[in-house]
Amino acid sequence: MPPLISLLALALVAASPVAQAHPKGLYDTQQQAEQRAKELGCEGVHQNQGQWMPCSNEAALHHHLRHH
Repeated sequence: MPPLISLLALALVAASPVAQAHPKGLYDTQQQAEQRAKELGCEGVHQNQGQWMPCSNEAALHHHLRHH
C-alpha cells in the first residue's frame, strides 16, 4: 500500500467517533468496565459495538469523565 494511502487509512480509524470519544473507555469484558465505573463513581455498564463501557449510558460516562 502506498504510504499516502496508509496514512489516510490510519487517519480515518483515528478519527472514528468511538476512538475520539473513548480512547480508554472501551473494555473487552464487563468486569473491566464495572471496575472503571467504580473508579469514576458511576453505576452500571453498557455495550458499544461489541465492547463494554463504564456507566449506564454514554451521557453518564461523559458526565463522569468531565468531573473525574
